[in-house]
Amino acid sequence: MDAALRAIAEPHRRQILRLVADEELSAGDIAAHFALSRPAVSQHLRVLVEAGLLDQRREATRIIYRARPEGLDEVRSYLDTFWSTGLRRLRLAAESEQRAGDGAGGSRPAPRATTPSTARVGRETGATRKGDDRGRRR
Repeated sequence: MDAALRAIAEPHRRQILRLVADEELSAGDIAAHFALSRPAVSQHLRVLVEAGLLDQRREATRIIYRARPEGLDEVRSYLDTFWSTGLRRLRLAAESEQRAGDGAGGSRPAPRATTPSTARVGRETGATRKGDDRGRRR
């Protein structure tokens, strides 16, 4: 997991992963998307292969790369624990707020009602608050 995290920490490597996410590309095709030297792109590709995030295969004289989404499984699993914890906390907070509201006997303020005439005037004039006459027709 550490190698994958180090690999995706670099913006060029993340861009390479996006490029090969849906299609296989040669090293030259990948390099054409960057203002980097070919050796620099090759170094990024090597790091991604060693981290298990790219597969490579030979096709005549070219090396073809494709993404290995399963290479991010351990990272995804690790990050999911934080996501799950956050969602659980959100659910508990919402349930707590709902229980507090139900037990208060309706002490929550009612939503502010607008009459059809005030809603229409606000839409027609563009006014958003009392005394705001921006957009008012003259």
